[in-house]
Amino acid sequence: MTTRDQSDSNWSAAEEDIMEATYSALLKHGYADLSIARIGDEFERSKASIYHYYDSKDDLLVTLLEFTVDQFESSLNTEASQNPAQDLKQLIDKLLSPHPLEDSHQFQAVLVGFRSQALTNTRIRAQFTQVDEYLATTIQELIDRGIAEDVFHDVNASQVAEYILATINGVMYSRLTTDRGDAIAAAHTSLISYLDSELIAERGGNHPV
Repeated sequence: MTTRDQSDSNWSAAEEDIMEATYSALLKHGYADLSIARIGDEFERSKASIYHYYDSKDDLLVTLLEFTVDQFESSLNTEASQNPAQDLKQLIDKLLSPHPLEDSHQFQAVLVGFRSQALTNTRIRAQFTQVDEYLATTIQELIDRGIAEDVFHDVNASQVAEYILATINGVMYSRLTTDRGDAIAAAHTSLISYLDSELIAERGGNHPV
């Protein structure tokens, strides 16, 4: 798990160390079997210091989710190019790469592991609402820019963004909870094909993809 620069972070060094330990323990043991003791096994400092910051395992895990969401969103922030179609495809590739980098795969594994808890935990539900709203807004802004620049057809950007997001979420969940690798690759190809055939306007020829 790669931590953020301290200059850009609201987390203390001790808190980041606890997040790293919790992240490692979560990957090893899963959500259901995670305990403060197992987190302490991954923590180089005194286990007692964990309780200085967090009253319970639930508080700690909600904070880990917030930390992971911050890093996940930061990992998607790239400088915009002059081609909104290319930017949108790059975003999809980052989220749905058939062969994701290990860090990216672990980030997404943690997020998917937490998502099931959103059914009953309102604090976790709020975090996933934030994630989906962030992604939907990012996608919609790219589509709006593409429409303004005559790269995309004049579509309902909000509806198309929600369609793309629903596909991304479904494929991410399937990739991390099944062994259907061929189906994941096919879904990625299908989504890119949709952009090429239905969204990208021929008149956008000045913006090669």
